[in-house]
Amino acid sequence: MKATRGYGNDARYLAEWVRTHTGVEGFVEPKTTLTDVTVVLVAADGEWTRRAIGERGAQNLARDLGIPVYDVHKTGYPQRMRDYDARRRIERKRQIERDLEDL
Repeated sequence: MKATRGYGNDARYLAEWVRTHTGVEGFVEPKTTLTDVTVVLVAADGEWTRRAIGERGAQNLARDLGIPVYDVHKTGYPQRMRDYDARRRIERKRQIERDLEDL
């Protein structure tokens, strides 16, 4: 994997995240009135992270990190990302219930 460039301090974080997760794909989100261009990295198990990367960063991401990158407006978010979030909600709810039982 090449060193990342062109999108600021988050470059090292993104490179490390890709290095420590398997099956990572990137989903580029367009600039909004509140945020710059962002990328959501999604691992094979659905775990994900989001960082602002800017226009130049979006262009360099796939090449620098060696992962496929998609336009989220064309592909949507992967089902595994939604499934991961649903599992996390269930886990948090169960933990709260266990904590309340211990009171």
